[in-house]
Amino acid sequence: MEQYQGSERSRQHQRTAYTQSVQEQAEALRGKERVRILALETSCDETAAAIVENGREIIANVVFSQIDLHALYGGVVPEIASRAHVEACDRVVDQALTEADMALTDVDALAVTCGPGLVGALLTGVSCMKGLAYAAGKPLIAVNHIEGHVSANYLTHPDLTPPFVCLVVSGGHSHLVRVSDYGCYELLGQTTDDAAGEAFDKAARVLGLPYPGGPRIDALAEEGDPRFMALPHPHTDGRYDYSFSGMKTAFLNAANKLEMKGKPLPKADMAASFRHAVVSALVEKAMLAATETHAPALAMAGGVSANRLLRRMMAETCQRAGLPLYMPRVDLCTDNAAMIASAAYYRLCRGETAPLTLNAVPTLRLV
Repeated sequence: MEQYQGSERSRQHQRTAYTQSVQEQAEALRGKERVRILALETSCDETAAAIVENGREIIANVVFSQIDLHALYGGVVPEIASRAHVEACDRVVDQALTEADMALTDVDALAVTCGPGLVGALLTGVSCMKGLAYAAGKPLIAVNHIEGHVSANYLTHPDLTPPFVCLVVSGGHSHLVRVSDYGCYELLGQTTDDAAGEAFDKAARVLGLPYPGGPRIDALAEEGDPRFMALPHPHTDGRYDYSFSGMKTAFLNAANKLEMKGKPLPKADMAASFRHAVVSALVEKAMLAATETHAPALAMAGGVSANRLLRRMMAETCQRAGLPLYMPRVDLCTDNAAMIASAAYYRLCRGETAPLTLNAVPTLRLV
């Protein structure tokens, strides 16, 4: 018993020493000219690692996609995703360091996504980076996945600084937020039911398109006529809120009626009509929020911000309104670790570090 207690006291002393050390390092880093952060992202089905300097310059960016693993099931299987992350975490971290021609000792701090996302996937990344940070004696910064998507714009547009309004659209989120400062957000509107990306995925299943559905709908819609069918534009109580379940139900009913009549589905035209309905709603509410809140700029973020029609329509609408528009590079719209490192830099600038008790929070909110 005494030996156990002695070992526990020793471990507690080591944890205390680590905490004091990283706090001192974080304070020193706030005045450093070049700060390089190694980040890991494992919130869903991509295992990604990246190294970013000063929140703006990508030094290395590695993404291991699990699409082939989940395609057989038509969507992400959480248990399979978690196991794949376990196998890939060390590999992508090593690859990022190699790509940057750096050793772990050359990195100033580490960062990891702690939520929202799949709990098993998040836990894998959090556990990996907590262990690595403790072993290396480096500060660790916890990052909200949605904040990471917003921060992807800083990597593409070095001139972008808050304040601005950002449309965050992905498979699980459809938010309109005002970014008043780095790490400071105000929720203006959100979906009251399905997210835009989720609606695209469900429409893709109706058309028999393989996983992932969103990009398949986008590609097929380029060949179709968006005037083929009219879909409802649901009313929401919140002025800047979204609703996509009505569109999805009307789309499903239209497909069922055609099949009951024995008619083939005009898939390209249906995809184009559905895409146009969703994108029109996204653009309308985003522009309304930006203009009525007198935002100096509008930005987009999240996987759906790679949608070709959304990028075209938002650019045209903003140009007519004289409103600056910022969009991440297409490869930075989907999940990646560079965006996590960018968000972590601005949290580190405020002296924020994560404790060794950091846990995954699958329902973590941005605001």
